[in-house]
Amino acid sequence: MENFHQKPSVYVGEVNIKVKNLDNSVTFYQNIIGFQVLEQTESKAVLTTDGKTPLLMLEQPADVIPKAGNMSGLYHFAILLPSRADLSVFLRHLLQTGYPLGAADHYVSEAMYLNDPDGNGIEVYRDRPSAEWTWKNNLVEMATEQLDAEGILAESDAEWNGLHSGTVMGHIHLHVGDLQKAEEFYTKGLGFDVVSYYPQAAFLSTGSYHHHIAINTWQGVGAPTPPKNSVGLNWYSLVFPNETERENVIKQLQQLGAPLKQEADYYVTNDPSGNQIRLVV
Repeated sequence: MENFHQKPSVYVGEVNIKVKNLDNSVTFYQNIIGFQVLEQTESKAVLTTDGKTPLLMLEQPADVIPKAGNMSGLYHFAILLPSRADLSVFLRHLLQTGYPLGAADHYVSEAMYLNDPDGNGIEVYRDRPSAEWTWKNNLVEMATEQLDAEGILAESDAEWNGLHSGTVMGHIHLHVGDLQKAEEFYTKGLGFDVVSYYPQAAFLSTGSYHHHIAINTWQGVGAPTPPKNSVGLNWYSLVFPNETERENVIKQLQQLGAPLKQEADYYVTNDPSGNQIRLVV
């Protein structure tokens, strides 16, 4: 795996989502996706792939309500596997379970899509080597083409044993209400570069990755922020390589007038559609 999810890049570290029934969700994320439980209480579960690094946190609010349509928030979080062989093992496992899925070849990556029991979107993917990506005018070429499922299945006949320990949170894709305002927040505030456009969507990254963050208005321009107790995204974290880079971003966010507060050893901000972000080092 290449170094797009480590220093000096700024990348997505952990995602926290709200669910209706924690026990059901933990079962799904263990048995279908392949996470391990790192910690669990009555209302929260922290999931990992290497036994030490939190990647996904599930949280069941006391007054949780189902996910509503036409709102801003999570489109999907994306789990990046180290290799095509790992994707092969995962795809065979999914086919054996019979769990419904979608799939696509995006030129830069090969991906599978599914929803958890509450409708939270999940992508599981592998990257093609960055040397095979095509860039024109500082934008990377991406598309949605048919996946070569047979070719992927031929990559490995290894037995599925959960997600590979080298799995990381590859990116997050968000619904927003105003694409222009969101793009300004993520570029001028958080310092990301736009690396691709799609109808009603923009893709952003650091370090010339194909995207660490994507934003879209596919739920409608002006889509409102969901209620705080609704199933969906609670927050996600962005990991900075050092304190200096985080301080620079904090100043940029202050200049934009973005909300910002300090909690323990991290800062919290929201994008213009209310998607909450923790800035960590």
